[in-house]
Amino acid sequence: MSHTETEIASQPACWSRAAGLSSSSALPTRGERVAVVGCGTSWFIAQAYAALREGAGHGETDAFPASEAPIGRRYDRVLALTRSGTTTEVLDLLRRVREQGGERARTAAVTADPHTPVMSLADEVVVLDFADERSVVQTRFATAQLAMLRAHLGEDLTGAIADAERALAEPLPPGLVAAEQFSFLGTGWTYGLAREAALKMREASQSWTEAYLAMEYRHGPISIAAPGRVTWAFGPVPRGLRSEVEATGATFVEGGLDPMAELVRVQRLAVARAHARGLDPDTPAHLTRSVILPESP
Repeated sequence: MSHTETEIASQPACWSRAAGLSSSSALPTRGERVAVVGCGTSWFIAQAYAALREGAGHGETDAFPASEAPIGRRYDRVLALTRSGTTTEVLDLLRRVREQGGERARTAAVTADPHTPVMSLADEVVVLDFADERSVVQTRFATAQLAMLRAHLGEDLTGAIADAERALAEPLPPGLVAAEQFSFLGTGWTYGLAREAALKMREASQSWTEAYLAMEYRHGPISIAAPGRVTWAFGPVPRGLRSEVEATGATFVEGGLDPMAELVRVQRLAVARAHARGLDPDTPAHLTRSVILPESP
């Protein structure tokens, strides 16, 4: 069994532990104006959290890739999501915020490794070391972050954890391992998860994947739907979309599980497709655990 498979299977337990850390003072308080930043997977988790936080009435929340965060805009708190604690763009952003001085935003980070530079660059840190991973591909750390953040917003994760157990136990939908192409769809907070699902499939199995807002899928991208291809929706499905996709001959997957648990199903499928193609899901092509850029001369 690959490290990725072991890490995928451990997610229900990780979510439970992460939810227990939801009272950390590092996490945004109600009413704060917050920027959440990350890179790659962490950016997509930031997008999901930002939509959830605003939807729950906790305050204005923006999500940015760390390289594009508008440092001059006023925020009460900048929350950085970084598994490795070493990603160049995240560390650079935290330094820039610190250098502002005066009435600068308070900074916080969520990381898996307590022995990295982010520990000294952020004002406060939450360490999810139990969710760290040996695989380059992120699975359990990403979802453990979101589990903690959802619990911080007052959500009861009992149902989500039960759904994750189901996602691990049930067989994958037939025919998907051999599918040619996948389009993942989401609405609201699940759009971030749809983007993460597409990324997981690309990373682990070099699959052709795309991600769209569910309603926007009708405005052009549906033209790619065809027999042998899959459209997979996270969360509520807009009226009529299933029939429109099925009319093309494509397969439509509409999960009934909590969207985070639905992501677990996609992670499992990504590994299955990697094995079918003779790939090692632990070491995807051209990727490393952390993107550390060389210093400019």
